[in-house]
Amino acid sequence: MSIQSILDHKGSKVVTLAPDARVGAAALRLRLEHIGAIVITSGGHIEGIFSERDIVEGLTEHGAAVIDLPVSALMSHNVRTCRPDAEIRDVMRLMTQHRIRHVPVTENGALRGIVSIGDVVKSRLEDMELETNILRDYAVAHQ
Repeated sequence: MSIQSILDHKGSKVVTLAPDARVGAAALRLRLEHIGAIVITSGGHIEGIFSERDIVEGLTEHGAAVIDLPVSALMSHNVRTCRPDAEIRDVMRLMTQHRIRHVPVTENGALRGIVSIGDVVKSRLEDMELETNILRDYAVAHQ
């Protein structure tokens, strides 16, 4: 199964902000959109990714003043991406190896979506359930 199958199910909406957006505004956007990360873009290019984890780390380092910082001060700059045709298994491995929970999906330099660890785990569980049902049906039919 490919990442495109996840995007087909969940949609390709990606929340983006500019690097100079304030952490307070980004935190509010995370809450309102019910998401865990925002892709930070400038001129159509991915500059970073800003997540709930960045807010927690920012709070421990800057205290309440973190709210007024630009997201660029806290975001992850080394963003791992994948293509829509990437295998879900490979993206799970990428997330595990780099300890990341969100991977933007790009194609020909354009942002096409984003997948979270929850998305890939849900997809994998659905695959396993389907396989289990097929095996059960086969076993019943060949008793």
